[in-house]
Amino acid sequence: MDDQMLGAAMEEPLTTQWVPPEIDQTRPHPARIYDVMIGGKDHFDVDRAAAEHVRKFVPDAWEMARANRAFLGRAVRFLAEAGITQFLDIGTGIPGPGNTGEVARAIVPDARVVYVDYDPIVAVHSRALLAGADPALTGVLLADVRDPDSILQHPDTRAVLDFDRPIAVLMVALLHFVAPDEDAPGIVRRFVDAVVPGSGLVIAHGALGTDAERNAEALKGWDQATSRLYPRTQEEITALFDGVDIVAPGVVQTQLWRPEPNDRTDLEVLGRVGVGFKK
Repeated sequence: MDDQMLGAAMEEPLTTQWVPPEIDQTRPHPARIYDVMIGGKDHFDVDRAAAEHVRKFVPDAWEMARANRAFLGRAVRFLAEAGITQFLDIGTGIPGPGNTGEVARAIVPDARVVYVDYDPIVAVHSRALLAGADPALTGVLLADVRDPDSILQHPDTRAVLDFDRPIAVLMVALLHFVAPDEDAPGIVRRFVDAVVPGSGLVIAHGALGTDAERNAEALKGWDQATSRLYPRTQEEITALFDGVDIVAPGVVQTQLWRPEPNDRTDLEVLGRVGVGFKK
């Protein structure tokens, strides 16, 4: 299927459009669950069922997901306005309005962006969405954050990003899918070590609420998903910024990071976010 056909396919609901044979439609996937929550159309019935299960026990879950998406936009704008022109977006999820390149290029028209996800369907949609983009400024990789070198040393990454200049590394709604024994701090440190001082780091990470029973029931939405969810504490999330100067207001609830006038700040989001610059 060529890029034009892919683009046309994206206009129809995912359940009726062409889907690559390697895509498992029987198990929910985090990127597609997230797509349900932010009002997208690129998911299957099994993903909607998982998202609805989460919302049953956490009624604000979908608003939380949208707050997370809004944070991504604020963080990218902040970094672009600070002079960063290169972005490595790992765990990008299903492409949609307000994606990293769209936000960054509203400020820096020639911003360079590499999108990374380990889900083949994300790569398919990203490549279709970005088919007309300048290949010198945009890359799409199918790779797993658990193998940093597969991203950092990939020729497509190196073709787009100049590692002699600052790069913003984005890990938004990603690291809570890295299990405790998979060394999330070490993974982050590998990316921080690979970029020059002055580079940015953006992390948005799931955290538990105060109701233990509700937490347990909500997590069941991911029990059958291709990736399990592993929330971390405020202290554990802050520790992921080792070697990075965290900017104000620090590591905070998602909706409290530099909110804009119309943003809801009364919503308790089960997540912590932060932005910083490599020392």
